[in-house]
Amino acid sequence: MAGRAATAVKSKVPPKTRSGAKASSRVKAVKKAPLDGEAPKPRRRVKVESRTRLYWAVFNQDLKRVAMFEFDKKAEAEKRAAKLMSASGEEHIIQKIKATVAVT
Repeated sequence: MAGRAATAVKSKVPPKTRSGAKASSRVKAVKKAPLDGEAPKPRRRVKVESRTRLYWAVFNQDLKRVAMFEFDKKAEAEKRAAKLMSASGEEHIIQKIKATVAVT
């Protein structure tokens, strides 16, 4: 490419211009009048309170959850994992998991 000078190529298509006529010809949404003079009731989402809690979960060797215990019941979770390992011969582990629980 030596010896050739770089030239800017101009497009033959003129750029589109925005006209104010298009914006004014758009259809605007019409609000419905309230019936019997009543004001419309606002729709609000009900906020559901939730908390994140910790649990001990027992998993098999395929990482499928077999059992779940409260966080303060770690000894029971370890016993369950040991019992499942001795019964089935498969490896079972315990692990902490977080779960969101709705507060009632």
